[in-house]
Amino acid sequence: MTSAPPPVPPADQPTPGQTPPADQQLPPAAPPPRPQLRRSSTDRMIGGVSGGLAEYSGIDSVLWRVGFVGLTLAGGAGVVLYLLLWVLVPSGPRHPDQADSPLEQLVQRLHGAVNGARSAPPRG
Repeated sequence: MTSAPPPVPPADQPTPGQTPPADQQLPPAAPPPRPQLRRSSTDRMIGGVSGGLAEYSGIDSVLWRVGFVGLTLAGGAGVVLYLLLWVLVPSGPRHPDQADSPLEQLVQRLHGAVNGARSAPPRG
């Protein structure tokens, strides 16, 4: 072992545990942008609601599906909530070669009627 003293930091840098002066503090970092809530076009069983909620919240889509089933068994609210989200949440971007089913076309028309033309789903 050596008995050399530890190096002294320069006077303009704070030591560990010491806050820097107010004029040297960095501005707080902006939080990362949150993705828009959209129905998933890749992780879908019925309408892509659980997949879209999973992409938005970071919670696995299986847990969202279990939650909807649990709410359904507890009184039927899961079915109502799922159908509302299916109509109110816009669909995510799709591949150009992916055709809409007749049910998806109906949901798109309902979504347009409820939200207006301002929230047309992105294509591409």
